Parts: sequence; structure tokens; C-alpha cells
Amino acid sequence: MATEATKPQAQAQTAEVKPVVEKQTNCPACNKPLKKIKRYYRNGKFYCNKRCWIKATKANEKKEDNAK
Repeated sequence: MATEATKPQAQAQTAEVKPVVEKQTNCPACNKPLKKIKRYYRNGKFYCNKRCWIKATKANEKKEDNAK
């Protein structure tokens, strides 16, 4: 009986803790809430539409130009 009681404890200790992944809820460009029906996925992020994706990429290009 003693060995049966220690098995769950050993399994709990050896189980790896998974990192918590935050769910993206707002558009990175305009900060509007994202709806499941209307999402635009590019480069690992969700945007509310194509216009916001273009807006965000242009903003990133300007930041990179200013950094140089």
C-alpha cells in the first residue's frame, strides 16, 4: 500500500510545468477587440482586418528606419 500512495506524488513531481500562453484579445494596430468570425492572421499575430496589418507593418518599418 505504501508504494501505491507514493506513485501519484512521484508523477506530480516529474510532470513538467507548461508555460501559460496568453490569448490575444485585441488588434495590435488599433486595439479593437478581436472577434472569432472576423480575424486576419499574419506573421504570428491576429489583426482585425488587412488594413490594420498593413498599418502595423508600416509602423514597424518606420521604427526600424529611425533606429538606424
